[in-house]
Amino acid sequence: MKKNYSLLFLLLVSVGFAQIPSGYYSTATGTGYTLKTQLYNIIKGHTNNGYAGLYTTYQTSDVDNFYENDGSVLDMYSENPSGTDPYNYSTGTTQRCGNYSAEGDCYNREHIIPQSVFNEASPMVADAHFITPTDGKVNGMRSNYPHGTVSSATYTSQNGSKLGSSAVSGYSGTVFEPINAFKGDIARMYFYFATRYENTVAGYSYPMFDGSANKVFTTAFLNMLLAWNAQDPVSAREIARNNAIYGRQNNRNPYIDHPEYVNQIWGGTAPSGDTQAPTAATSLASTAKTSNSITVAWNASTDNVGVTGYDVYANSILKTTVSGTSATINGLTASTSYSIYVKAKDAAGNTSASSNTIAVITNAGGGTGGTATELLFSEYIEGSGNNKALEIANNTGSSVSLSAYTVKKQTNGAGSWSTGLVLSGTLTAGSKFTIVNSSMSSSCFATSSANISTTATELTFNGNDAVGLFKNGVLIDIIGTFSGGTANFAADVTLRRKSTVTAPSTTFNLSSQWDSYSVDTCSNLGAKPANDTNLEIPEETFTELQGLILYPNPSNGNFNIYFNTINSPYSIEIISILGQKVFEQSNITDSLSTINNLPKGIYIVRVNNDSETFIKKIIIN
Repeated sequence: MKKNYSLLFLLLVSVGFAQIPSGYYSTATGTGYTLKTQLYNIIKGHTNNGYAGLYTTYQTSDVDNFYENDGSVLDMYSENPSGTDPYNYSTGTTQRCGNYSAEGDCYNREHIIPQSVFNEASPMVADAHFITPTDGKVNGMRSNYPHGTVSSATYTSQNGSKLGSSAVSGYSGTVFEPINAFKGDIARMYFYFATRYENTVAGYSYPMFDGSANKVFTTAFLNMLLAWNAQDPVSAREIARNNAIYGRQNNRNPYIDHPEYVNQIWGGTAPSGDTQAPTAATSLASTAKTSNSITVAWNASTDNVGVTGYDVYANSILKTTVSGTSATINGLTASTSYSIYVKAKDAAGNTSASSNTIAVITNAGGGTGGTATELLFSEYIEGSGNNKALEIANNTGSSVSLSAYTVKKQTNGAGSWSTGLVLSGTLTAGSKFTIVNSSMSSSCFATSSANISTTATELTFNGNDAVGLFKNGVLIDIIGTFSGGTANFAADVTLRRKSTVTAPSTTFNLSSQWDSYSVDTCSNLGAKPANDTNLEIPEETFTELQGLILYPNPSNGNFNIYFNTINSPYSIEIISILGQKVFEQSNITDSLSTINNLPKGIYIVRVNNDSETFIKKIIIN
């Protein structure tokens, strides 16, 4: 968690600069690339401690004495500067395990400039000034992609670092974007590399490099690094790291000691002197809506510095800011028209003109438009033997990506949270996500019907083990009390969240939040949403029913829906037996609709036409 370090920063700055050897930069008198060469001559020829020696260096260079202040490894790809870290590593342990299947397994060494760029040659391969300790899973996801601003993320780590398509002007490949708190740190590592290896860098092939020994970077990536350098100034953490590495390697990162060198060499005009605004986003369109939300998407803007985000407006009011090219606006009113547009922003603080404006009317009230503010635990089973299960409900009214969510457990009311069970996929509006112990009795629940079936520690809880739902590493909902002691709060019982609870809570209150049922009550786990509980499913299958025809036999997951009495627009919903909406399309005017690749399972097809509803059960085998 971020703390107030203004005084500490001043102290460390004075101490840090005091530790620069007297006369170390005395020959750095030039400007432009002349100054860069002078700095190269100062910092070249450092002591090479070998690749394995990096872990020794990290014991003093990358210690968290600045956020949690707990002495753990400070990892830029997992540190949460404004909250609880999703996981922590101790120096000298949980390193190089070779098993990076999930975040929190173990950490390794991240070359900010990938090893493949310089063919793993020495001394580059072991230079701690641009090689940091990072979580092995996230390091693997970053791979050898360049750092850059992400337009649309395909992967997001638990602290918010992203991998995805590039928003850097002129580069269309994949990039990796760290969180804002460490963008300056990484930019200054790039500037260090460009200087320390000035004698060889022109021969390195890398998307960020232009093949020169002086400028080193392409214009677009240079502008981005300059912007990152300016928006995230040198921190106390960087100064301490620079001093620690100097003690091991006998050279320093000059751009931490003298931040002004960056602009003196590369003419850093960003962000204050770069006034070019991003281009306006195009092709804004609505992709989904409920009674209280609208989801929109658009084509990315371009910018010479790099687009950092988009502001989304509804009726001229700023509703949300996102980094990608889609957004969901929540908290809207049913059956209401909204005028929506977006504006792009860049790292220099410039804002684009408005995109095209669209008018969207929210759905009428009812349906799956929920009132919850966030995902929450909806059911908890602590039964006999291995009858253990958790259920998470999405009553927000909009689809929610689960990539940011993790379930963790504390054992016997003491100690730290477990590493966590990472969730994935998308939970559609009105749906439920079930997690069960894979050894659960079939008489209680069919584990094959669960979203996750596992023997992980998070699903071996007992009645005194608090279970938490985390989003981006921050606890948002809890069953039980963290560090509540060994007394049972919910043993041999099924708990179901009361319908009046519309928001998660980090404080557990059994009587006001939950209804209790006898041991091994499993009948409701993963059941249909509340607004579907009275739905009568006809037994007829694959035959005409009130004008609704399905053909050919949909058993292979590919079929057509024909509505032979159509006289107005209609909608189609396909709902799994667990209550999850797997397909939805509205305002259909054609009498024929095609469904493809529906997975194996039992489903309800529901067609709504004016005030009439037609329903058919299908089996995909």
